[in-house]
Formats: sequence, structure tokens, C-alpha cells
Amino acid sequence: MALDNTNAAAAGGGRVLTDWRPEDKEFWEREGKAVATRNLWISIPALLLAFAVWLVWSAVATRLNSIGFTLTTNELFWLTALPGLSGATLRIFYSFMVPIFGGRRWTAVSTLSLAVPALWMGFAVQDPTTTFWEFALIALLCGFGGGNFASSMANISFFYPKRQQGTALGLNAGLGNLGVSVMQFVVPAVIGTGALSFMFGSAQQAGAGEPLWLQNAGFIWVPFILLFTVLAWFGMNDIADARASFRDQAVIFRRKHQWLMSWLYIATFGSFIGYSAGFPMLIKTQFPDVDPLQFAFLGPMVGALIRPVGGWMADKAGGARVTLWNFVVMIAAVFGVVYFLPVMGTAGNFWGFFGMFMVLFITTGIGNGSTFRMIPVIFHTLHGRWSEGGDEAARAQAVKDANKESAATLGFSSALAAYGAFFIPKAYGTSIDLTGGPTAALYAFVIYYVTCVVVTWWFYQRRNAEIPC
Repeated sequence: MALDNTNAAAAGGGRVLTDWRPEDKEFWEREGKAVATRNLWISIPALLLAFAVWLVWSAVATRLNSIGFTLTTNELFWLTALPGLSGATLRIFYSFMVPIFGGRRWTAVSTLSLAVPALWMGFAVQDPTTTFWEFALIALLCGFGGGNFASSMANISFFYPKRQQGTALGLNAGLGNLGVSVMQFVVPAVIGTGALSFMFGSAQQAGAGEPLWLQNAGFIWVPFILLFTVLAWFGMNDIADARASFRDQAVIFRRKHQWLMSWLYIATFGSFIGYSAGFPMLIKTQFPDVDPLQFAFLGPMVGALIRPVGGWMADKAGGARVTLWNFVVMIAAVFGVVYFLPVMGTAGNFWGFFGMFMVLFITTGIGNGSTFRMIPVIFHTLHGRWSEGGDEAARAQAVKDANKESAATLGFSSALAAYGAFFIPKAYGTSIDLTGGPTAALYAFVIYYVTCVVVTWWFYQRRNAEIPC
């Protein structure tokens, strides 16, 4: 009967999966893989839209003053940073929502919430009396998109066997992260056309007299948000075994490795999302003759596309090994960025700067995939050790506990890492205010990456490490 319930749930798309055993290879090949794949391929575009809305201010902020607003450079950096602050905070709560409400329900509701800031921003940029504080509130609401990542990753982790979680989570996160690049590519195109003006208003005049429809930066996402809300509601599944209260999941706060992996993941995903948020404004301030929106989308694009490769590399070569050497390359890339910046009156070299940043984005993507591969391995190893000598029921319970703690850790570590979308742009702005350039902020990032090398080597990679993975 349990098997029939599973088949019915998979066919109906909206019912609860009452028999879900992805670690059972026969079950996985017979029916589990198809169900997991369907949920993954609905989750990915929903997450892509979340990232697009979350980081949309990184593109919009560069054009606000050109249509008549008079915001300071620091205020513009605030608008690019605030979605990171709210998104990271929301992730703390979103991390625990899937086991409480179910993955299907929460994905549909959280995707629909993206329409609120998208619509409001579209109307606000058309009103020349809109204040910085109203823009700031809209930017904070764009954090809904940042929160979605934590619940999305936790949800997908329940669908896949441990041996494939690196690749599956890499695909979900990597192609979902691609929303940043898609947004930074799409927004410059749609704000230059009046295709939506018959519904959503006329053009604003930029400084050079060119017409801009900046409202399209928000409105363009709304039809897709509605579409994937419907697809999530009718096409995804909830998993009965994944249900857990907040109290059940809160055990991760007593796990040392939850905090260690959060530290490492801040350096990978936190860097990716922070660099993505700050890249357009950094280009604009350091190389004012360059149009940042012509190039900014390329960084998040390569970082997102390479992320599944990081998960695959970790599946094959070991997560700790890939993560360790990835941090070494990140350090070198930051020094390369600093080398090509304009300092002490020199013009700098944009193409050298841009090339080093592409290397940096690639390493953030690889590190995203490899660190997320490490988490389930660590928790399955821990629970496997603790259940040694137990009976079959004890071992089965250990697998369930490891899955729940892995999912909660995936979500919570991503919540902490999302603060990178706030701190990195603000670090640039503060460094520029205090020293005239972003170099001090970049050196601070190097110091942090060095600590990550030490943590990875000591706990996970060296001979006799506590948990080799």
C-alpha cells in the first residue's frame, strides 16, 4: 500500500509522498529518480526568479540618478546592499520551513511573494517624488528572493540520495544562481524598450536624452512568477518523512560542524552573492568610462554555471580537497583584482580587473558546489558512527536524522552566507569613503579566506582529520 501511495503522489504532483527511500537503489531507479527530477526542474526556475528579484537593485541603482533622482553614492550602495541584509535574515527562518509546511506548499507561497517588491518597484521608479526611504523599503522586500534559497536547497536535499546530492544541489543552486546573471542581462534590454509601456507607463528621460523604461526592471518578472507559482503548487511534492518541528531541527545549533561549515560556506556563496551585488557599482566607481551593465552579468553567469561542476568535482575527488585548493585560488584572484585597480592616480586596467574578477566568480561557484557536497557527508558520517552496533531500526533512524540535520544545516549555512550580499557592497562603500578605494575591503576578504584554508585542512582534509570528506 505504501508503494501505491508513492505512485499516486508522483502522478498527482500535489499529494504527499508517504514512502520515500532514495537510498534504496531499486526504489530510486524504479520510481524515485523520476519524481526527484520533476521536483528539481520546477525548483530551478522558481529559484532563478528568486535570485533575479533579490539582486535586481544591483542593476537598477546604477540608473536611478540618470532619470532624475539625486541619491548619493553611499545611498546607491545601500540600495544594492539592503536586499542582502533582509534576504539573509529571512533565510534563517526559511531554513526550517520545508519540514514544517512541506516543500511544495512553501515553494509556491515563497515564489508568489516575489511579485510584491517587483510590482512596487515598477511603480515607484516612475514617481519622481519617491524618496530614498521608500526605495530602501522596496529593497528590503526584495529580500524575499534571498530567503527562498535556504528553503529550496533544504527541500531538494530530501529528494536525492547522498551519493548524488552534490550534483543535484549544484544544479539547483547553480542554475538558480544564474538568476543574477539573467537579471543583469535582461534588465538593460527591457529598460531600453517600451514593449510593456501600454500597460505600465511611459518612458523616463535619461541624462543624455535617451528614453528609459526603468519600471520594466520589476514588471518583467511578474508573469513568470505567477507561472511558476502555479507549477510549484500542482507539480511538486511534499515528503512525509521530511516533516519535523523547529525543535527537532534546532539540534544543529549544538553541532560543531554546522558552525564550521557555515564559516566555509559564507566564504563561497557569501562571496558569490556579495560580489554579484556589488560588481556593477564597483565597476561604475572604479572605471567610470565603462558601462557596468554591459559586463556585470558575466560574473554571476560564470559563477552560477560552474557551480554544478564544483558539486560534481566534489562527488568524484572529495569535497574537502576541492574546497581547500579552491580557497587558495580565491586568495590569488583577489590579489589579482587589487593589482589592476586604479590606485594613486593611475588609470588601472579594466580588462585585467575584469579577468581577475571572472576567476574569482569561477572559484566562488566551484566552492559553492564543493562545500554543499561536504555537508551531507559530514552528517551521515556522524550519525553512522553514533548508530554503530545498533539494530536495523537504529540505523534507519540514523539516516533520517542525518537527512534532516543536513537539510537544516544547508539552509541555515546559506542564511548566514547570504549576509555577504549586504556586507560586501557595504565594505566597498565604506572602504571608498574612508580610503578612496576598495583595496582595504579586498584585503580583509583575503584574511578571511586564509582562515577558511586552515579550517578546511584541519578538520576535513589533513591526515587523521576529524571527518575526512
